[in-house]
Amino acid sequence: MQYFLSTAETIPEGMGFSLFSPLHLTWLFLFLAAAVLCSLLYRRLTPAGRKRMRLAFAALLVADELFKVAGLLIGGTFLYGYLPLHLCSINIFLIAVHALRPFRLLDNFLYTVCIPAALAALLFPTWTSLPLWNFMHLHSSTVHILLAVYPIMLTAGGDIRPRPRDIPRCLAFLALLAVPIYAVNRLLDTNFMFLMFAPEGNPLRWFGQTFGCHLIGYPFLIAAVVALMFLPPALWRRLRRVKVPG
Repeated sequence: MQYFLSTAETIPEGMGFSLFSPLHLTWLFLFLAAAVLCSLLYRRLTPAGRKRMRLAFAALLVADELFKVAGLLIGGTFLYGYLPLHLCSINIFLIAVHALRPFRLLDNFLYTVCIPAALAALLFPTWTSLPLWNFMHLHSSTVHILLAVYPIMLTAGGDIRPRPRDIPRCLAFLALLAVPIYAVNRLLDTNFMFLMFAPEGNPLRWFGQTFGCHLIGYPFLIAAVVALMFLPPALWRRLRRVKVPG
């Protein structure tokens, strides 16, 4: 517990964990278990029960973010870079809005953007320098599990129905978010949404090293994510429509 209130900027080297180590794999297993169990439960609930479960997830996400803020303030380690302006942090508040009043654009945005962003964070965490009993380690792991499970369980329950024709609107909304975030980055010397540079381990880093600008990689990364999120379900629906001879 000595380093419970430490952050990546203040903790000594050698205190964290490795990618796909037993600790990392345990978090991934907890995510898979939560996704399956919550999806099965959500499918069985009445509309009123589903709304309560959505609100519970929204409350847990906001509480998780407040837990982070409290740890930073108590430990005296708050920096501008910890403002909730990264894409996953923004999704916390989008889920809170969705839990209160879901609508089609937000449905598809959470499916197209929130799921892959949260999964990428869980698979390739940026908090590997922190040990288990650390508030930022606990926050980062649990908040991304909640962010991924929420749209997954709604999709499994049929409340989110991915529509390829809504992809342009989702991408336009993402671009709209990037405009003020870029201005904040310039003002506060931050790197929200990785608009200023791609850190070590980020797939955009290769584009920056190869072409001199990591932003060139965004169209390719977005195209890959969209294909991954929409092509397999489309192929599955087509296979189900194929009539078996005899």
